[in-house]
Amino acid sequence: MADFETVHHDVLVIGAGGAGLRAAIAAAADGVSVGLVCKSLLGKAHTVMAEGGVAAALGNVDDRDSWKVHFADTMRGGQYVNNWRMAELHAQEAPARVRELEAWGALFDRTPDGRILQRNFGGHRYPRLAHVGDRTGLEMIRTLQDHGIHQGIDVHMEWTVLTLLTDGDRVAGALAYDRERGRFRLFAARAVVLATGGVGRAFRITSNSWEYTGDGQSLAYHAGAVLQDMEFVQFHPTGMVWPPSVRGILVTEGVRGEGGVLTNNQGRRFMFDDIPENYRAQTAADPDEGWRYTQGDKNARRPPELLTRDHVARSITREVREGRGSPHGGVYLDIAWIKERLPHAAEHIKKKLPSMYHQFKQLADIDITAEPMEVGPTTHYIMGGIRVDGDTQMTNLAGLFAAGECAAGLHGANRLGGNSLSDLLVFGQRAGAHAAQFARAHDEAAPDPRQADEAARIALEPFSRPSGEGPFQIQQALQGTMQELVGIVRRDDEMTEALSQIATLADRVARVAVDGNREYNPGWHTALDLGNLLTVSEAITRSAIERRESRGGHFRDDYPDKDPSFAQFNITVRKGADGHMELHHETIRPIPDALQQVIAEAG
Repeated sequence: MADFETVHHDVLVIGAGGAGLRAAIAAAADGVSVGLVCKSLLGKAHTVMAEGGVAAALGNVDDRDSWKVHFADTMRGGQYVNNWRMAELHAQEAPARVRELEAWGALFDRTPDGRILQRNFGGHRYPRLAHVGDRTGLEMIRTLQDHGIHQGIDVHMEWTVLTLLTDGDRVAGALAYDRERGRFRLFAARAVVLATGGVGRAFRITSNSWEYTGDGQSLAYHAGAVLQDMEFVQFHPTGMVWPPSVRGILVTEGVRGEGGVLTNNQGRRFMFDDIPENYRAQTAADPDEGWRYTQGDKNARRPPELLTRDHVARSITREVREGRGSPHGGVYLDIAWIKERLPHAAEHIKKKLPSMYHQFKQLADIDITAEPMEVGPTTHYIMGGIRVDGDTQMTNLAGLFAAGECAAGLHGANRLGGNSLSDLLVFGQRAGAHAAQFARAHDEAAPDPRQADEAARIALEPFSRPSGEGPFQIQQALQGTMQELVGIVRRDDEMTEALSQIATLADRVARVAVDGNREYNPGWHTALDLGNLLTVSEAITRSAIERRESRGGHFRDDYPDKDPSFAQFNITVRKGADGHMELHHETIRPIPDALQQVIAEAG
């Protein structure tokens, strides 16, 4: 084995967003040695971009809320292909995790009597999102980071993991490289927690930051872990569409939660045109009732703008395709209209949505207190990911855990807004705690030296090619393929063509070349990301072809209806003995009678 610098930890956490930080804190609390590896700088994780709030049934604004209603909302939003055990634990434990965050110093917005304020959000029956204006993720990372640095955690910043190392059927550590100098480092660990986030950079239009290249999903897959539900990609209904330089940047659902409405180029609120049958009883029949709902009227029903994200995104896409969109290919999101209802509306908007006000003012020269925004769908989140045990978050590979967006199960076919942040807290804590328990119960494994040598050799290959294609062109081509052929509306023929193009791109990646040396080389970094992007893109596409129905974030134009038979299983992806992807149907465990009753009582 090459003479790699080697660092030993009991628990290695890969990823320093909300899930990674919470996992590291939980593991350190058990007294084990914890290493935290992050691709960027500490505090720069994509979690800081989360705006709307963290979902937890605190009942501070509406005392009818409870974990049972939250559980039922999550299952309904996920179209009942969720891991029901994860949905149950999430709903039960989210309030405690939020109060814990508050005790560690998070400064939430407050009700008049001093409790944590909660706002409305799509798919949630009652006001449930604890928030800090529209900067909740930033406050979460600040709080977790400040608390975590006092726990004795070793932080390795700007290191990217190239491969997981194994010892037989258990994980043994990881090989990573320093993004500044290009040096390799071997991390030996008894347990590893993956908390690397999502896959949005596989698509051209995305709200995701540069780190989201599917690293955790790809690392787990190639190490022998199983992926699940990769077809379920969430396209957030509202991203910026103009100017082109900011296309895809998120426009928080909190705008709609505070009373913002969606209109087409005819000035009509088109969301009233198509309300799903299973949400009709909960959705306002007229604009006045919807407005009263956003203002806290417990007897009012929610406006259709607060239906689930998959439905709102498809409705916007329909308006644009049928010629009723805005000039730049979106629709209008109008919060300025509330000046008809509220005195001092401009000040109210700036207080409730400070980031949105500055974002549009600085990037698009639009004053959202006086004029509508142009918005359209943007790739935002993947409900699928690494298959884990609902209680422990361990994968099928012993000692390998996953939490947050890179793990599958909680959200089913569609995630409700705000559930991602409580997901990070609940299952980050569980993953870290159980990883520490595993580390205590097992000796350090011995990684296969050939795995590290091979990973380092492959990583350096682009420098050895005298000529070849640039990595940026290949990444751009892949993003175009996924955006156009595996996007919001899917068809078998288009996705089959996408698979062909992905295979061609894989051949091009094998010939990619980079100039210069290993220090500060963004071309090399992109070349190394391409393998992960190709893996997750193929998994998404194959899974989407296999699911011949429309459900949640997965919509098939050639199979537009739900098929009850597809509600009985999750589609899983694993690496076959021949190196090719294998798809399987994993039967979903029946929901226990007691939880069935909870769903029935929630209505």
